[in-house]
Amino acid sequence: MKNIIVISTSLRKNGNSERLADAFVKGAKEAGHMVEKCSLQGCAMHFCTGCMACQHSRQGQCAMPDDADILIQKMAAADVIAFATPVYFYEMCGQMKTLLDRTNPLFPIPYKFKDIYLLTTAADSEQHAMDGVIKGLQGWIDCFDKSSLKAVVYGTSIDGMDAVLEHPEILNEAYELGKKA
Repeated sequence: MKNIIVISTSLRKNGNSERLADAFVKGAKEAGHMVEKCSLQGCAMHFCTGCMACQHSRQGQCAMPDDADILIQKMAAADVIAFATPVYFYEMCGQMKTLLDRTNPLFPIPYKFKDIYLLTTAADSEQHAMDGVIKGLQGWIDCFDKSSLKAVVYGTSIDGMDAVLEHPEILNEAYELGKKA
């Protein structure tokens, strides 16, 4: 049994990428894993200021106490992390980037995560629309020697509220990845 954290980074409640997160959670739970879904909706999270105080703290504490600290500790304890994000202007959403920047406190502490999954939705019909998101996340993953990007769900042609519901094959792909995580 693995400890899995699924982070929905969209601020839209029941948005398309959050529905992918929910499908991943369902599959992972059915496979017997311990799963927690965290949403950035309603999180108070400041931008990283680059003060580097976290690098001098062996507890992995940021100098700015906010909701990011809680997420960072949960990420450190997880075996698997799945990020769900809408694609905005061919990049991850700003909230996801802010969270990744705030994970600097993970460097001086032991972390467990190895497998990283990316669940994306975009209005664009081409998979290359996710290239910027993948590149950004891969840059973050490359900073953690034990970790790798295991799989990406390319939720293309998802334009508008609830549009992912018209693509059950994409929801099923997220569900199946959750089962395999």
